[in-house]
Amino acid sequence: MSIAPQPVTVTLKQGQVTGLQTQTVTQFLGLRYAQAPTGALRFAPPKALGPQAPFDATQAGPVCPQLPSRLRTVMGDFEAVQDEDCLCLAVWTPGCDQRKRPVVVWLHGGAWQSGGGALAWYDGTRLAEKGDCVVVGVNYRLAALGWLYVPSETANVGLLDEEAAVRWVVDNIEYFGGDPANITMMGQSAGGFNIAAMLAREPLFNRAILQSASLGRGFREPAQAAHLSRVFLQATGAQTVEQARALQVASLLAAQQAPSVVAALKEEGANRSLFCPVGDAEFFSLPLGPLMQQAATRADVLLGYTRDEMTAFPGTERDLASQQLGEKIFGAPSRQWAHDAHAAGRQAWVFEFAYGPNPVFGACHCSELPFVFGNLESFDGAAMLQGMPAEHGARLAEQMQSAWIAFIHGRTPGWAPSPAVHVFE
Repeated sequence: MSIAPQPVTVTLKQGQVTGLQTQTVTQFLGLRYAQAPTGALRFAPPKALGPQAPFDATQAGPVCPQLPSRLRTVMGDFEAVQDEDCLCLAVWTPGCDQRKRPVVVWLHGGAWQSGGGALAWYDGTRLAEKGDCVVVGVNYRLAALGWLYVPSETANVGLLDEEAAVRWVVDNIEYFGGDPANITMMGQSAGGFNIAAMLAREPLFNRAILQSASLGRGFREPAQAAHLSRVFLQATGAQTVEQARALQVASLLAAQQAPSVVAALKEEGANRSLFCPVGDAEFFSLPLGPLMQQAATRADVLLGYTRDEMTAFPGTERDLASQQLGEKIFGAPSRQWAHDAHAAGRQAWVFEFAYGPNPVFGACHCSELPFVFGNLESFDGAAMLQGMPAEHGARLAEQMQSAWIAFIHGRTPGWAPSPAVHVFE
């Protein structure tokens, strides 16, 4: 007999929040971790919250405004409320008690242009229940709202959003049964790269899971980022950042597809997203090469890639050329990161996800996600999983979740450390 969800109220430093206790976990949705980044705060660093009125955390918060993902034909699509006032997070916990469980903070992928931290794909219920850990899913600003680069303005405000979310976790997670001194950052694709970038600054964590982090693409150089931003702003009709702050969000989204912007990105020839972290000298304290080597020494790491990364992207065939490109962007840089971490005395484990039931896509970018979260039903109909026997999916989810949970708890995931590579298939 199922029991109806019951309200649970927790008092944080900013005020009371009320979530729902389900049969297995207690969830809090749409929790603000910073002020609304609207009006004069558009394109600005996140501002800390002051005292808040009692908050109903039983409904999902909005995701950052975005265009449809270019991977939707492979992994499926989602529906979610979009709003510029999106700096919120979700918490799934086995109990709001004094247990001080390990915490895992999830940063979603989406080429810095799409996605959300608490979509059904990334619901943390199963991971929290199975792993006796507290799972946090974070929204951060996307596309121009989070990653527009203008030399006179603060760079990489989307990354500052994520750092603000981690500070919120450190300050508040004990009220949700979590240990603020035991945080694992977990991210995929853009989210994984962002964690690497956070490790290049002053991280508040010392354990990280990087799934298909595009380490081989690196940061965009400031001069090129400034050029793309000028072309982008011209496409919106704005001459200055101040004018861009007054535009409708729809104008910013439309400019991503303007012919002049598409042409400028193609001319760059770097196979990068239109928006991504920029190696700004004021934002990062060292030259980028030494900086990333140093970043790899700051956390124990579980990281890896899929065998056919590039086949998820439009216009890419599953062939030797695409595998070589995936190796250049994802595979080799991940193994190098693990090597650098291990050489510095850190724990480092590498995996390759090689299961791809659909022969068109193989083990493409994002194909490991259903198994890490155990939310296979949320990917029902996804082309990348067509042909998968249910029992194989359940077995693979059990294997991957067990490994991830062991790492989150500070144990070995079950195979030899770097340079060994464990294959999931």
